[in-house]
Amino acid sequence: MKNRKIVIVGAGPGGLAAAMQLAHAGADVTVLERQPRVGGRTSAIEREGFRFDCGPTFFLYPRVLEEIFASVGRSLQEEVPMRRLQTQYRLTFGAGGRLDCSADMDAMDREIAALSPADVGQLRRYMDDNRGKLARFRPILESPFHSARDLLRPSVLKAAGQLHPMRSLGAELQRYFSDPRLVIAFGFQAKYLGMSPFQCPSLFSILSHLEYEYGVHHPIGGCSRVSERMGEIACQMGVDLRLGEEVKAFQFAGRRVTAVETDQDCYAADACVINADFAAAMQRLVPNRLRRRWKDRTLERKRYSCSTFMLYLGIEGRYDLPHHNIHIAADYDQNLQDIEQHHRLSDDPSFYVQNAGVTDSTLAPEGHSTLYVLVPVSHMHSSIDWQREAPAYRERVLDRLAQIGIEDVRRRIRVEHMITPADWQDQHHIYRGATFNLAHNLGQMLHRRPGNRFGDLDGVYLVGGGTHPGSGLPVIYESSRITSKLIVQDLQLR
Repeated sequence: MKNRKIVIVGAGPGGLAAAMQLAHAGADVTVLERQPRVGGRTSAIEREGFRFDCGPTFFLYPRVLEEIFASVGRSLQEEVPMRRLQTQYRLTFGAGGRLDCSADMDAMDREIAALSPADVGQLRRYMDDNRGKLARFRPILESPFHSARDLLRPSVLKAAGQLHPMRSLGAELQRYFSDPRLVIAFGFQAKYLGMSPFQCPSLFSILSHLEYEYGVHHPIGGCSRVSERMGEIACQMGVDLRLGEEVKAFQFAGRRVTAVETDQDCYAADACVINADFAAAMQRLVPNRLRRRWKDRTLERKRYSCSTFMLYLGIEGRYDLPHHNIHIAADYDQNLQDIEQHHRLSDDPSFYVQNAGVTDSTLAPEGHSTLYVLVPVSHMHSSIDWQREAPAYRERVLDRLAQIGIEDVRRRIRVEHMITPADWQDQHHIYRGATFNLAHNLGQMLHRRPGNRFGDLDGVYLVGGGTHPGSGLPVIYESSRITSKLIVQDLQLR
């Protein structure tokens, strides 16, 4: 029997991981990517010798990708050297105080004592509780969910006692920490999902646990280097990786995709894997009449994550700051409401700055370094005109950097690149510019999220943040593993 032909739309991290696994299983794999380089939101931006990660900069919980690499006969650590950061990040609070966070529990007790003596020891209790919680939820996060019947699996029933569906992550953390700054310190990770910790389900207390248990890592060359190496390995395994080739349409026989058309060619497919932004891909590539569950009106009603305003700055010299820096607005509740409810730009926003030069000298010319600045903002909404607002918002953000000790950045900028929510939507084809995809409320998780085996069409599968288990690099890699196993089963690959 001839090798089965699988076409993957998008060379993001999920698509690349799936390509490696499916090629290893004996499939004839083609990956189509409209950009001239791999990675999608994990690609690199390169300007005049400066290199920035476009999207994710935290590499967390490497276990999933290590296992994927091992499954195809490779070692992640050998292929992509990484450093575990001793100081995971510095948290500064507009309301006063700071934390230099690390996996050293004795050091964390000292940091917490300086902020809130009454809360010393609570982090250890939190870690112990979430260690068991992660063990119970891992089988759920590593398995597909096709329907409500899957909620009756023994693994789900065993974990149900810790789900607490009516409790938010913020409320969960208030059971451990009395100081509201510490609630934020161990709950801001909900922003990895594009959500407020006070809207995010309590399940996701495992996110901060993963940081402290398994560490925050920096791949040399940035997270984009992981995707680049995956693309290189995929090609070595026989994958046909087509860059700069945009998918324009699917060919259908009934509801089955039989071929994928690009601006250059047409590719027959026994199976098609969509790694593009889910909602945008549905509206662009699949006629509304062929979608049973995920019609346009349904997509419009769904809840979406926040977006991000981005500045990538190549600067002269280097700042004396940790690798990762997170500043929490003085009125964090108001900042969250501005983003999620009022859809307006905060006067005093929270923000994140990566100062990667303290760890990785390969990212900038000698005597220079990079600053990556991310500000969570509303996804696209009629109340914000980014063409008008972007220049003034840039100035506001640069002014706010002084809150963490970056006071003279304007005179030191040598290279600059900006991405707004409008750019995420129009240039990167992300629905509403929601960089973290569909929100992760309980109504949009498990079987209520678009399935890894996409139920609206035949022979179509999903990987990435828009399917189960959800957003974030480790979870996206897991989606590729779930989906690849389904394809191997369905196409009877080895």
